[in-house]
Amino acid sequence: MKARVMNKADIMQVVEMEPTITAVENVYKMKSAGEAVAWPTVFHIFEEGVRDMDIRSGYLPGEHVFGHKTIGFFGGNAEKNLPTLMATINVFDEYTGSLIGLLEGSYITGLRTGAAGAIGAKYLARKDSDTLFVLGAGNQAAFQIGATLVVFPGLKKVYIADLLNPDNGKRFASEIRRRLKEEFGIDASGVDFEATVDPASAIPDSDIVITVTPAREPVIRKEWVRPGTHFSTVGSDMEGKEEIDPEIFRGAKVFVDDIPHCIEAGEVEIPIKNGVIAETDLTEIGTLIAGQTAGRTSDEEITIYDPCGMALMDIAAAKVALTLGAEKGLGVTVDL
Repeated sequence: MKARVMNKADIMQVVEMEPTITAVENVYKMKSAGEAVAWPTVFHIFEEGVRDMDIRSGYLPGEHVFGHKTIGFFGGNAEKNLPTLMATINVFDEYTGSLIGLLEGSYITGLRTGAAGAIGAKYLARKDSDTLFVLGAGNQAAFQIGATLVVFPGLKKVYIADLLNPDNGKRFASEIRRRLKEEFGIDASGVDFEATVDPASAIPDSDIVITVTPAREPVIRKEWVRPGTHFSTVGSDMEGKEEIDPEIFRGAKVFVDDIPHCIEAGEVEIPIKNGVIAETDLTEIGTLIAGQTAGRTSDEEITIYDPCGMALMDIAAAKVALTLGAEKGLGVTVDL
């Protein structure tokens, strides 16, 4: 049994943002049409706020593969000169069960998560949107900005808020234009990037708000939000996480990637538990992409997209990487 092993450097040579967005859109459509299966997530906390991991798995019949991603956060790794986010993706052949590939998972995770937040904006934000607010200035923020610029190339301003470490927010804002060019080939020379510690002033000036933090208490208040704003709440990916005021959901149009998983561990978890919205208020975004349901119906409507995350996206992106890697001779083939 032979399998291809690809490290981060290999993957960065073959996987790009725009094709990843398309691949994630296709996964969403397959999921909502019942043509893909996301299995329950396994999650474990080793040490609260310091070390945790989850295993996400699924099956893509159209690609004839199944697989899983094991991903974990290990806060102490920074002191060991190791990444704090550790991930690997395994892809298997549907018919034989043979391992097709083993891939470093953090870069694919970053790309597909960036794609998810941007897809929410693509289908739900106002078409004339030109100002983006990003809550969080970690590594994922760069993927969110890059992907949003792909779907909204006319963006003029991007606010970046790191409320826990304002100096980091300033560094991020000063470096992001260069990073976008070097890492994603995106020219953002016409975009004004501004670090802010005043979301109460910046959010009313923003058309699109993307949140990428591990917050467990709401950071964004309803009274800051103007009519017509779109939210992609990317950071809430496990039970108890909460980035925006639950009251923002009241009267909003709400889409998710996977209804059962988001009710369990997404941003919608707490608003549903508190009775602000009900499960019947949720619609899977795959039906919107497929043209089976309506999205935004007015320029005043608040829209929210809660992408809790599915291994299906990782598996699809990994399959693309493995195919292109084989064509270009990247990675190492091992005989197991």
